[in-house]
Amino acid sequence: MPFFLPLEQGDRFCILHRPDAAVCKGAILYIHPFAEELNRCRRMAALQARALRAAGWAVLQIDLFGCGDSAGEFVNATWLRWIEDVIEAARWLEGETGHAPALWGLRAGCLLATQAAPGLASSRLLLWQPVVSGRQFLQQFLRLRIGSQIVSNAGANVTVGELREALQAGRAVEVTGYTLSPGLASGLDAADLRPPDAAGAVIWLEVSAAPQAALLPASVTYVERWRAAGHSIDMRAVAGPPFWQTPEIAEAPELVRATLEAIQAWSK
Repeated sequence: MPFFLPLEQGDRFCILHRPDAAVCKGAILYIHPFAEELNRCRRMAALQARALRAAGWAVLQIDLFGCGDSAGEFVNATWLRWIEDVIEAARWLEGETGHAPALWGLRAGCLLATQAAPGLASSRLLLWQPVVSGRQFLQQFLRLRIGSQIVSNAGANVTVGELREALQAGRAVEVTGYTLSPGLASGLDAADLRPPDAAGAVIWLEVSAAPQAALLPASVTYVERWRAAGHSIDMRAVAGPPFWQTPEIAEAPELVRATLEAIQAWSK
């Protein structure tokens, strides 16, 4: 069911996948990835949301402020506003379903999920291909501007360092059609995939195009930190394409199946 959820600074476009109330096992809030990755991941997010609905879960998909069909412009988005969007949407979903929602993050959405979690009652996280370092992710995003300069060979070239200096001086920068504000860049730059203080149940899933699917080495390090902090983690790697970065829409059916299998433990 598509609808607009009224929040601060305007309405947010949402889709609520509601199962039969008699068999609802719980609620899940989907937190989308950053910039163009949002569009590339829409197909997989929709496939998983529908599969979860069929399995008895209520799922809310939300376009954050300045993204997709929601109010605002990307240039006016801030990291703090996005965290507040997550918290407010989760509270709405709990009031609608009677279940404290788990947070399902994809890529940079995982950073938002971990920062929003302390303000919510739920201690369940579903992390898809999590970005573990916002600083590193921002660096990679800014490099897209450098790559586009090389391809277009138009205008004066700038370096990643100069883009960072502009942001730190309070000036927005344009990267592949997205105008990035200092408020969004600084929040992303400071974000790290730290475990919430309250220990909880975490499903950590990654997709690998390698012959034998395996988690990224950096992910293994972070998982151990989370376990040391008391979190219970179901960690899996599945075969599939990197759908968040392919120009064509791609599907990873093994990821959908692994999610459904892992999430069964939440309904026991």
